Amino acid sequence: MKTISKIALLRTGVAPAILGAALISSAAIAQDTAVLPQDTEAGAAASGDVIVVTGSRIARRNLDTPAPIAVVGQEEFKLSGTVNVEQVINTLPQVIPGTTSFSNNPGGGVSTLNLRGLGATRTMVLVNGRRWMFYDASQLVDLNTIPTFLLEDVNVVTGGASAVYGSDALAGVVDFTLRKDLVGVEAGAQYNITGDGDGRRYEAYIALGTELGDGRGHATVYGEYYNRASVFQGARGFSNEALGENDDSTGLIPGGSSTTPQGRFTSTISADACPTGNVFCSPGAFYGSAGVSRPRTAADLYNFAPANYLQVPQERYLLGGYADYEIADGHTAYTEVTFVNNRVANELAATPVTGTFNVNIAAVSPFISASDIAALTQLDGIAGASGSTVGDGVVPLSIQRRVIESGSRNSLDERNAFRFLVGMRGPITDAISYDAYYSYARTRNSNIQAGNISRSAFQRGLDGTDPAINIFGPGTLTQPMVDQISILAQNGDVSTLQVANASISGSLFNFGMGGDDVGFALGGEYRKMSSEFIPDTALSSGDVIGFNAGDPTAGSYNVKEIFAELRIPIAANKPGIYQLEVTGAGRYSDYSLGAVGGVWTYAAGATYAPIRDITFRGQYARAVRAPNVSELFGGQAVGFPTAQDPCAQAAAATDATVRDLCVATGVPAAAVGTAGVQINSQIQGVFGGNPDLQEETSDSYTAGVVLRPSFVPGLSITADWYNITVKNSISVLGGGLGNSLDLCYNQIQDVNSVYCQAFVGSRNALGQFDGEVPPAILNANVGKLEVEGVDIDISYSKPMGFGLFGEESRINFQFMGTYTIKNNVTPVADLPDIVNECAGKFGVLACGDPTPKYKWTTRLSWIDGPLTSSFRWRHLSSVRDDDDTTDYFVEKIPSYNLFDLSFSADVTENFNMSMGVNNIFNKTPKILGFNQEQANTYPGTYDVLGRDFFVSGRLKF
Repeated sequence: MKTISKIALLRTGVAPAILGAALISSAAIAQDTAVLPQDTEAGAAASGDVIVVTGSRIARRNLDTPAPIAVVGQEEFKLSGTVNVEQVINTLPQVIPGTTSFSNNPGGGVSTLNLRGLGATRTMVLVNGRRWMFYDASQLVDLNTIPTFLLEDVNVVTGGASAVYGSDALAGVVDFTLRKDLVGVEAGAQYNITGDGDGRRYEAYIALGTELGDGRGHATVYGEYYNRASVFQGARGFSNEALGENDDSTGLIPGGSSTTPQGRFTSTISADACPTGNVFCSPGAFYGSAGVSRPRTAADLYNFAPANYLQVPQERYLLGGYADYEIADGHTAYTEVTFVNNRVANELAATPVTGTFNVNIAAVSPFISASDIAALTQLDGIAGASGSTVGDGVVPLSIQRRVIESGSRNSLDERNAFRFLVGMRGPITDAISYDAYYSYARTRNSNIQAGNISRSAFQRGLDGTDPAINIFGPGTLTQPMVDQISILAQNGDVSTLQVANASISGSLFNFGMGGDDVGFALGGEYRKMSSEFIPDTALSSGDVIGFNAGDPTAGSYNVKEIFAELRIPIAANKPGIYQLEVTGAGRYSDYSLGAVGGVWTYAAGATYAPIRDITFRGQYARAVRAPNVSELFGGQAVGFPTAQDPCAQAAAATDATVRDLCVATGVPAAAVGTAGVQINSQIQGVFGGNPDLQEETSDSYTAGVVLRPSFVPGLSITADWYNITVKNSISVLGGGLGNSLDLCYNQIQDVNSVYCQAFVGSRNALGQFDGEVPPAILNANVGKLEVEGVDIDISYSKPMGFGLFGEESRINFQFMGTYTIKNNVTPVADLPDIVNECAGKFGVLACGDPTPKYKWTTRLSWIDGPLTSSFRWRHLSSVRDDDDTTDYFVEKIPSYNLFDLSFSADVTENFNMSMGVNNIFNKTPKILGFNQEQANTYPGTYDVLGRDFFVSGRLKF
């Protein structure tokens, strides 16, 4: 009676008071499957149950695997207030954030997964052990398409797994397993809001599950609606202003873009030939008010930050179902169906128009002062400007003008995706079974871009061809002028994936030394991948200014494969051998791509436990990744990566080699080493596919130990070393535009090299990359990647011997951490001494998102009857900037810690309520200058929302 009264008290009065006061969230990441308590495994074996473990197609009775498997349990998602999968997965130490809900530029409205920092394209995503649908020509999975509320668990396998699952699994495999035990109706809702009162998110879902034919089958259908509001960068103190740095990098100052609403107009005549006192000579004319100019100053910048999203809005509808039914004698038919409608917008500041344009003096004379007309007339009488004819009344000017009159740039992605799968499984003999299925997935995205400007129409409005446009001052463009130069651009993506797979698996014989039977799997698979990108005329012609232009992309390829696995339990429960087994897997893949052709992948591993308390394990795997459709057939597209032009650095003027290279690639001698060579932190480039690409290959090694000391009940410890090397890696030339600049001017220093030649002809008369002829940085098999580290998992559970709301309570402690020893990027494998070492680094040169050496998530939970209280600590160690040649104001981001707290209560047998807050202490990111990603920080890595509350309820009936 005493316990019952406490539970009643919790449900009727105390719980709401506690939960209302706490409003806190946490996570409960389950442990590596290899560290489950021994009695759990023994129970499974005794009952005759077999389990298919991620990373193998062979069912097994024990869960010790040669490769480490980290498991995220269902409770993690409930207790952390998570709706989108990315919010939990990105907290795992093995993961470097990919595209997230805070990715506004670039963005695309998707969420991707990046294991070990090797890139999202090298991480395989499965659902129920099978390939999931991808969303574009890069063949990436959007995590937004996975129903979080139905997840049973998420398994993360480290290292190459191509021998088991095929191409793409170079860094590892992440398998999302959906619940199959739902009987009845389960409905729920959740609401999140930040401590600032913005960024609200809400979700509602319902799932119905039932048994079929007296237990011969099961069916589940579900639906979900999710809505996420936007948060602009202006809503947070650390991001409301685009920051720059002092010339001596001693402090952060208000910065922004040199392309302003007032406009900047500079003659293309060389500085030494331009008439003294002419307002259009460098640094150019600035129109602080309509038609009235003055010389531009370094302080004339535009703060674009408030107009950019910090959290991008999202609206999602998700419908689906899955079922299985035993037709006869164990032969079971099964099916899965999913449909997702996902709408996400990205919003940027108004379009910045840059480039050299011909200005007709007579056409624009009504808009400017008499003195400016005289200045332009003076320039018209001087020879030396590129493309200028003396005395023709037309003057070429380098123009920068932000068209705020057209409003912000908004890109709306509406993505519809569906997938269906049908299959059959059943016994062949008592020891051997079969499984065969076919799946088809198709994703179509419609993208509408508002706020773009036509370069050709802009030019026609200045040279007298069309009615003149007034760009000489802020707000000077009338609505008819805006309509005259604006473009509503559209494009679409269509991607399909077909998979046909058939396999047999089972047991063969037993060595008679106490171990399980020898297990095997054998099968074949056919896959076809196809994608196309369909831009409208404006985008494909390159006439668009605002969002990125690009050529059409279309292509497909297929692969035929055979694969086999073998698991050999040699001995068990013998003196000195508690368990000993070896495993092997192999796959031959025949690609329709001529440059890839036929390739082999394989893996071998072993586990050895001399006693019950300790297990040693290790594995070697060779994996491959065939190039995707985008890498192969991608039309040339414009991008704007953040990069540092070495020719704009003061040191370039005093280094003879760098100075000569700058001059040879188009920088005027007098401009070398001056800040005017680079006027924006982003440099426009052209990127595109290469049909002659070959496959990437990886070699991965793992070795570890599992400790389950019998003298400390409830304690499990695993430590696993991993090393993954990716050769022949596919990347844009040099590993990126910024890296190609570094290779040309600071590393190889040969004007005839492919890296320097990429920049010849891409600069204007002032030595700037102004977008007229962007450098071409195309795909190539040029690099090498290597990661190395140690994963540590600790789990401890202890009964407390008492309970406040139940007869018994227990404490759970869990720790999951990674020490990154190495994260190296070799942009050019033929230059092995040029290595970007990114472990413990971040930056715009090569490393991008921070890769802390130490990353962990730890939590302490108290489970007392119907109440679970959980506290979580997330830690990132400090990181340093990756560019040794540049001194930024912030060279080091200090260690970063977030603390969360949550409570979950079974208020009744059918109703669960969870409430909580993430980032209890409202920790903000470190504010950065020029070496940021966006919003003056790295928003995918550091929390940009601040204190964040949630409340959720789940009802079963």
